[in-house]
Amino acid sequence: MENEDLRIKVIQAIKTVYDPEIPVDVYELGLIYDVKILPLNNVDILMTLTSPSCPSAEELPNQVQTAVTALEEVKAVNVELTFDPPYAPDMMSEAAKLELGFM
Repeated sequence: MENEDLRIKVIQAIKTVYDPEIPVDVYELGLIYDVKILPLNNVDILMTLTSPSCPSAEELPNQVQTAVTALEEVKAVNVELTFDPPYAPDMMSEAAKLELGFM
């Protein structure tokens, strides 16, 4: 249960990071593939970008790492970037699709 509480806090922190070109946070956009709470409150995050040539390629993973590291309970954060599977708009949450007019 303790890990689940921390996972929720980590996701809330991730939701404070927005793609600069899209008015939706990276979590709702579907850019976060996985969040793992490891022993000693270390956090592994697997994420992608909307495209490999995304102008925010260096910024967004750093912003995610900074937001999660700011949580008092978190010891260390590792953000790994992947393009497998490639990002597609259908990975967005329903809220993001509504916000962007996809629904």
